[in-house]
Amino acid sequence: MAGKEPVVEMAGITVEFPGVRALDSVGLRLWPGEGHTIMGENGAGKSTLIKALTGVYKVDAGSITVAGKPTRFSGPGDAQRSGISTVYQEVNLCENLSIGENVMLGNESRGAFGIKWAKTHDRARLVLQELGLGHLDPRAPLSSLSLALQQLVAIARSIVSNTRVLILDEPTSSLDANEVEVLFGVMRTLRDKGVAILFVSHFLDQVYAISDRLTVLRNGTFVGEYLTAEISRSELIAQMIGKDLSGLKDLERAATVEAGAGREEFARLDGVGAKGSIEPTTLSLNKGEVLGFAGLLGSGRTELARLITGADRADSGTITIEGRPVKLRTPDAAIAQRIAYTSENRRDEGIIGDLSVRENLVLAVQAKRGWLRRISSREADELVSLYIERLNVRPADPERPIKNLSGGNQQKVVLGRWLATEPELLVLDEPTRGIDIGAKAEISEVILELARKGLSVVFISSELEEVVRLSDRIAVLRDHRLIADLENGPDVNVEAIVKTIAEEDAA
Repeated sequence: MAGKEPVVEMAGITVEFPGVRALDSVGLRLWPGEGHTIMGENGAGKSTLIKALTGVYKVDAGSITVAGKPTRFSGPGDAQRSGISTVYQEVNLCENLSIGENVMLGNESRGAFGIKWAKTHDRARLVLQELGLGHLDPRAPLSSLSLALQQLVAIARSIVSNTRVLILDEPTSSLDANEVEVLFGVMRTLRDKGVAILFVSHFLDQVYAISDRLTVLRNGTFVGEYLTAEISRSELIAQMIGKDLSGLKDLERAATVEAGAGREEFARLDGVGAKGSIEPTTLSLNKGEVLGFAGLLGSGRTELARLITGADRADSGTITIEGRPVKLRTPDAAIAQRIAYTSENRRDEGIIGDLSVRENLVLAVQAKRGWLRRISSREADELVSLYIERLNVRPADPERPIKNLSGGNQQKVVLGRWLATEPELLVLDEPTRGIDIGAKAEISEVILELARKGLSVVFISSELEEVVRLSDRIAVLRDHRLIADLENGPDVNVEAIVKTIAEEDAA
């Protein structure tokens, strides 16, 4: 034990929203110099517990002690002044400001005549160097960075002040393996200095690599606190989902046709590309097939998906749908060809947070039909009821604002929205990112069921094991170009794909 007393102790924490008890008598202890992870399915209460600690949510019952003193924070600002910093799953930065201004926001160096910008940027540079980001120019615009680097800038901002507790809610969801190692190195450095690290992640490898202790929540209740070294992965997952792993369905790929034979082509790309985005690509997309896109962050997976779905415009090549050349210059044009796309950016390009689950679900059907042909209340009720039940959306309340759902349930609603348009090609970009193992299993089952019914599915995931498990065929990308088109089989595994990506002369 790095410290004799916990720096944070929460006991009997209860948080209620209208008609819902989000947390029911939950406890959490954070020790100085220790990595701690909250585990649980989406909707288990992980983010709610964090927001209860930092004053975002009002606590209806229970006690919070920080450094031995009973306390309640009125907001994140109070928490930060007490040494508790939080980085949430979705990056919240100011793209109109520079990198250094974002790092030092609220902590600028000031003098008699206002902010001392030179000193402020110098301090920002030192913080970035601590994160292994010394190559970044603090004066450069934040908008010039990738989403992954913006995530690291958000973490840099969180450690500017005298931090005693660092809370990281899914910080690695947009990072590649090298960036994760940079982050973990910083986390270990802070931990060795006595900072308590609270880490929320659905990547089990990362949890076991960085955590000393685990707290498991299920359905808003406290299940237990465990030393990471003393609980196996199977035991941990069983505690999270409330059932033994042997009871889970086998999600292995079950192709309905023999590999390479009998598949009818739905769409074909011939030399399709966009300058500065993705090199000319030739690829077939077949009915009843899950085509996985595999590659490291920045390999061109998303760029290719956006060309296929009209989100971006190709400047070379030809796209054919069932043998007919088509122009997919807008998402509307793709929808008209029965092509649907779920973006990796769920917050900004997926959900409309202030609308209800019902309104989010029927949105694409209404757009496809045209705003002058309104969907009747009866038809909307039938669609909403069908997909809430089919996708096991929780809570099953169509009138609830979608922003109040967990990430996994938001993802299910977005998936239901596009399934309601009855697509022939469904392109899913990171549909399981940042969601728990139970929701992943449910979405994976839906994907396989759709392929068995003849749908063409493009599946993109940063988790190569997931791509291998679900895909009939795998398109491997590197440096914004297609380098391999692999039929899945006994010889295709994560190691083979990594080797393909790493080889200089991959064809």
